[in-house]
Amino acid sequence: MLRTLSTFAAACLLVILQAAPLPAHAQVRGLPDFTELVDKVGPAVVNIRTTQTLVAGRGGGRPGQGQGEDNPLCDLFPWMCPPRGERAPRPAPDRGGDEVPSGVGSGFILSADGFIMTNAHVVRGADDIYVRLTDKREFKARLIGADQRTDVAIVKIEASGLPAVSIGDSARLRVGEWVMAIGSPFDLDNTVTAGIVSAKGRDTGEYVPFIQTDVAINPGNSGGPLINLRGEVVGVNSMIYSRSGGFQGISFAIPIDEAMRVGDQLRTTGRVTRGFLGVQPGAVTKDVAESLGLKAPAGAVVEKVLPNTAAERAGLREGDVILRFDGKPVEKHTDLPRIVGNTKPGQKVQVQVWRNGAAREIALTLGEMEPDRVAQRGTRPPATPGKDKEAPPNALGLVVADISDARRRELKIEGGVLIEAVDGAAARAGLRAGDVILKLQSTDVTSSKQFNELVAKLDPKRVVALLVRRGESAQYVTIRPDRR
Repeated sequence: MLRTLSTFAAACLLVILQAAPLPAHAQVRGLPDFTELVDKVGPAVVNIRTTQTLVAGRGGGRPGQGQGEDNPLCDLFPWMCPPRGERAPRPAPDRGGDEVPSGVGSGFILSADGFIMTNAHVVRGADDIYVRLTDKREFKARLIGADQRTDVAIVKIEASGLPAVSIGDSARLRVGEWVMAIGSPFDLDNTVTAGIVSAKGRDTGEYVPFIQTDVAINPGNSGGPLINLRGEVVGVNSMIYSRSGGFQGISFAIPIDEAMRVGDQLRTTGRVTRGFLGVQPGAVTKDVAESLGLKAPAGAVVEKVLPNTAAERAGLREGDVILRFDGKPVEKHTDLPRIVGNTKPGQKVQVQVWRNGAAREIALTLGEMEPDRVAQRGTRPPATPGKDKEAPPNALGLVVADISDARRRELKIEGGVLIEAVDGAAARAGLRAGDVILKLQSTDVTSSKQFNELVAKLDPKRVVALLVRRGESAQYVTIRPDRR
């Protein structure tokens, strides 16, 4: 009897071992099924192609648009953009007036009456825009508006009863969540790819905190929807990281909440209005935060105040750290342009800044961003010859001199000292002759004597932050004093 039971137990064990692969099979069955999502969203995804009418003597017309060198974002991030991959083939005409292909992309239908969202770079420079639906109907579209800063555009076709997408909430997206893309890579209509959200809030654009995914995106996908498992659009596929022109595992999408905010304005007025503060923001590093007495490396350092702007009229200064704007916390310096841009021009707001070791509130009336206005960094003025080259450097390795009243008026500063010679710690930190020091820690610098006295009292074990003006911009530089 015992032997029989033993044989039966061995047989049971063999069955269990043979069934071991079942958990893996169950896991495969647990993967998402995108078929219903494709059936639901696919009909609302369109193919967009653009053409240009050549003019005799125009040398073949303007370059075709796409996710290549004509994408405005490529000016800032050329390593993210494939070379000419999204452009449609163009013949070489020998006469004017010909309509030739210039680019291909994707889009998705927002409303049954024919409003469609796509990327601005897909339709940029086009003379004519054509939209092809999944049922093979083709319409000539008109451009309602495009915003280059966010790379969002709205076009309209004259049709009714069209299938429209459902708009989701990109703020609810979680890293690791499954997402799907539908588009026209290489002009192949309604191609479906899938992957996961790799990261959120990628700062690859001034006004857009991109969603990063590993969904396969290729030239022609631009403007197509990124879709969650509920069948909602959560992003607009816009860019890829590529050194070859093809997909390499990293793609970027505009969060749908940002895209819809822009799209709603384009549909209403044909343009986008943004608030404009008039500062050039910089990052607050850990060392700068500690030196200024901040609890954490958060906020945005004012590196430059532009003339005749809301910031200048309100009295913001270079070296101020903006902590909150209109009640919203500024976690990092790249948050500031988005927060300001999303605030209505002409609105009265409170700005919390950290100045001279304490927080203070500054009230201002926000200006309006001009089209394509970009703050430019100034060039460094030539160094002023030193008057006393034999003066020994201080513990920071600096020889400084007072600045004349005329020069201060020219620079629009109240104090500061001019760096005449650099050595030791200051040289290692990248300071140069001709730079102007405006602050040491949270103390305004008023003269060379005062500055050297402050440096003499520094703790050589602690990092010190200097607010340094170079050209038209100022930023904090951290230095550890040399021990003497």
